[in-house]
Amino acid sequence: MGYITTTDGTAIFYKDWGPRDAQPIVFHHGWPLSADDWDNQMMFFLQQGYRVIAHDRRGHGRSGQSDGGNEMDTYAADVAALVAALDLRDAIHVGHSTGGGEVARYVARAEPGRVAKAVLVDAVPPVMVKKESNPGGTPIEAFDGYRAALAANRAQLYIDIPAGPFYGFNRPGATVSQGLIDNWWRQGMMGSIKAQYECIKAFSETDFTEDLKAIDVPVLVIHSEDDQIVPYADSGPLSAQLLKNGTLRTYKDLPHGLCQTHPDVVNADLLAFIRGEPLSDDVVVRPAIPMNA
Repeated sequence: MGYITTTDGTAIFYKDWGPRDAQPIVFHHGWPLSADDWDNQMMFFLQQGYRVIAHDRRGHGRSGQSDGGNEMDTYAADVAALVAALDLRDAIHVGHSTGGGEVARYVARAEPGRVAKAVLVDAVPPVMVKKESNPGGTPIEAFDGYRAALAANRAQLYIDIPAGPFYGFNRPGATVSQGLIDNWWRQGMMGSIKAQYECIKAFSETDFTEDLKAIDVPVLVIHSEDDQIVPYADSGPLSAQLLKNGTLRTYKDLPHGLCQTHPDVVNADLLAFIRGEPLSDDVVVRPAIPMNA
């Protein structure tokens, strides 16, 4: 574990475990969490012989609570600074939710040789908010509601989200894990309310269409049809279509927080993709959309 300092003086916390000569896997967390959200995956892939790395996004977890920079360009620049400091090459970048947007923005701009593959897990690209060019998106009023609730009572909001839609604990017959709810709350409350407030705009309104089109490396897009946070129809399939070399892995009934509720399922698919092995039969491979589309 350690810190790097960005050009604007922000300290970025990171974990870096495993052999330094092993292929690195870099994990990018969702809003409003931290590197700790990847505990299961970090331990699993460490035991598979990989070097595993995860950082706390600025304003989140143990990283510095900068006044500015709470938007995707700076998030991606912070990742680039971490990658350069650790001199990571041929890395696999895995991002969940907001972290998937961060991955798309970083990988599209990464130096040659830095990235081998990428994975977007229930991620926000291509763009979440509803607008003329994205009629199937989520209305801006939903994100305004998050902002209002965050400003009014962050502590309660950070119970309501994991206790309900994030992990699918509001579904009939769901097995509720109080530990997951408490850990989500703990991670969220570690960060800056200002950064988390501003990050809502970053994850909901940033358009990653051109980033996805620009990515050359293989990308696995994992998304569940029962995702109540990032709706499937406006995200996973559209992202896979925009990629030059994208594979869509669709789950039917898993929640947005599937990496924690069903790590055995997700880890197996991640490992197969990283190793270049076939995934299960229900994977759908989407052809790339021409660059001039």
